[in-house]
Amino acid sequence: MLDPRSRSIAEDLRGGFSEVVRSVSSCQRTSAVNEIDALFRRLSAGVYVIGAAQGERRGAFTAAWVMQASYDPPLIALSVNPNHATYPLLNESRTFTVSVLKAGQLELARRFGTQSGRDLDKLAGIQWQPTPTGAPILDDALAFFECEVVQSVPAGDHELVIGHVVAGAILDHEAAPMAYAETGDMDGSSALYPAA
Repeated sequence: MLDPRSRSIAEDLRGGFSEVVRSVSSCQRTSAVNEIDALFRRLSAGVYVIGAAQGERRGAFTAAWVMQASYDPPLIALSVNPNHATYPLLNESRTFTVSVLKAGQLELARRFGTQSGRDLDKLAGIQWQPTPTGAPILDDALAFFECEVVQSVPAGDHELVIGHVVAGAILDHEAAPMAYAETGDMDGSSALYPAA
């Protein structure tokens, strides 16, 4: 049971929270939509290159929507656009790699994130190693994970892919990971949430 002073503080906090909720609810929808892109950039997310291979075909793309999903077993969740040229390779092989980019590797992120694998070989001229399944691991990455797909679930305009981590290593113990905010508008997300 709360003493009278603590109860008063708790009631003030609840009242203040209710006022904030009412204020947010009364904001213009367009104003809230204009802030979504900026809000997403404040989520703590890294930047990764996702690789996959099927037979002799290989591909890779930049992703920011990657996270640990479980300790036991070790699982990673990846949100991928099924329209990516690499998606069929990932879907057919049921395996993928995650190369963790270092802070400052914006050009590498741009190379894999702004061009289509249908138009060019994004791996050409880049140092990389194949996993036993052929999926690429970038030599200059901070770290990598090798994963086997255990589940896929539709998630709006993306597919949420859950991968069991079967291998991985830190490749550069001194480097810091790249943050999503470092990419600016590289992904074109501001076009989804245009200014009023």
